[in-house]
Amino acid sequence: MYEYKHTVQYYETDRMGFTHHSNYIRWMEEARISFMDHIGWNYQRFEDEGIISPVTAVECKYRKTTTFPEIVTIEVSVEEFRSIKLRIKYTMKNAGGDVVCEGASEHCFLNKDGKFIKIDKEYPGFAEILTQMSNESGRNHE
Repeated sequence: MYEYKHTVQYYETDRMGFTHHSNYIRWMEEARISFMDHIGWNYQRFEDEGIISPVTAVECKYRKTTTFPEIVTIEVSVEEFRSIKLRIKYTMKNAGGDVVCEGASEHCFLNKDGKFIKIDKEYPGFAEILTQMSNESGRNHE
């Protein structure tokens, strides 16, 4: 599991002073980019290797509101990895440790021509990292 911290910005709030729901998905992307950098596979490396990793699905469950200028800790974990598919789980917590949002995003891996890449075959080191993290995540939920 990897942790990313985000400070709620004033512009991310609505007229009621709560974080607008669309921002949580943006925060998932921020956390994912930071996570990928942390494991040595930042988006520049993806591009240099000719890999594209589009989002194929996203889900978000809101549990509690957040407001400016709260710090939200986003726990990022690999929920599932299978050669061409990656599912990342996000658990967002406020400073008190309360879960404010739970989400997930699914991604595939494509080359520049839009054809699926089997990460385990073409990038075994990257696949090993994702597999290990997926296994660790699975053990945490048993």
